[in-house]
Amino acid sequence: MIPSAIFFIFTPFLILVACQRYRFLNKIGAIVLAYIIGALAGNSSLFPENIHKLQDLMTMITIPLAIPLMLFSTNLKQLSRMAKPALISLGIGIVSVTIMIVTGHWIFRDYIAEPHKISGLMVGVFTGGTPNLASLKLILDADDTMYLITHSADMIIGVFYLLFLVTVGKKVFSYLLGVKYAPLADINIREEYLESAPYKGIFKRTILVRLIQLIFLAIALVGLSILIALLFNENARMAVVMLSLTTLSLMAATLPRVNKTPKTFESGMYFVLIFSVVVASMGDINNLVISALPVVYYAAWTVAGSLILQVIFSRLFRLDADTLIITSTALICSPPFVPMVAGALHNRKIVVPGLSIGIIGYALGNYLGYIISMVLR
Repeated sequence: MIPSAIFFIFTPFLILVACQRYRFLNKIGAIVLAYIIGALAGNSSLFPENIHKLQDLMTMITIPLAIPLMLFSTNLKQLSRMAKPALISLGIGIVSVTIMIVTGHWIFRDYIAEPHKISGLMVGVFTGGTPNLASLKLILDADDTMYLITHSADMIIGVFYLLFLVTVGKKVFSYLLGVKYAPLADINIREEYLESAPYKGIFKRTILVRLIQLIFLAIALVGLSILIALLFNENARMAVVMLSLTTLSLMAATLPRVNKTPKTFESGMYFVLIFSVVVASMGDINNLVISALPVVYYAAWTVAGSLILQVIFSRLFRLDADTLIITSTALICSPPFVPMVAGALHNRKIVVPGLSIGIIGYALGNYLGYIISMVLR
């Protein structure tokens, strides 16, 4: 059992080292590599038969620790100063995604097991990202195969979507909208969001000491969230824990000492990578392949439809093509893709607003995913 735990904990470290050293692996992405390695290990004879208890324990620990660490870097006061066009674009993006997921639920529900859970997971991943998807897996009590199917569909559609955005997207949307870009916001984004090697310097003594302190704070917030959940019905406790944890973490992020500690987001992301390896090792590849196609169609419906709605609403509100594209990138593909798309558009001024929109998506994703899932249940 100890060798298995070591495998789960240190595989992400090796993945990050490899991504930093080899550019082609970095392009594939640490999350994708974590899934591949986890799935291959889990569907081989690498682990003992009684591994399930360890896997369950690690999934229950990693995400509750990841959420606070990732949200500690959120500066809500600063994000509230975003310019009006960026806020309008964010609202349009979230409404468009929600409309398409709700309509898609009624179209695909007969072909998908527990469709309300899939819908909630999709809201999380298409308004926030992988951390929200992982959180909602616990909140909605979604099984491992369901989680992997949803994230696989997101990645498959996301590849084609990004390809469209960085090739002909600018020309298409500029023609349809006909509005030139104007700077969206004058706010600062923490440097590590823009770094190509975000984990560099994380082991410096001054940074490491503060990170360890915040890990203890994260543990304390998890404990407080569990105490709050004990006041509720047993069936609702996991949802209460995760949503309380999200709220408490955002409250803690208002404290300067917490918010200004570097590398908190990256530390949280490391726990997400551990979670990804563990969950992938629990999935049945055969079952995954059989069940994935309807969810891929559902994801395609959501992405394509939300983009059409965004174009319509953006034209009504006279938003420009660059604002639409960077908002859609931040929500559908998640913030790490924002600098890449901004580079393809030859407009670095949209990086900061795009990242800001993505960070708000991280903060809202858990709430929205849970609400939509409960409404559609």
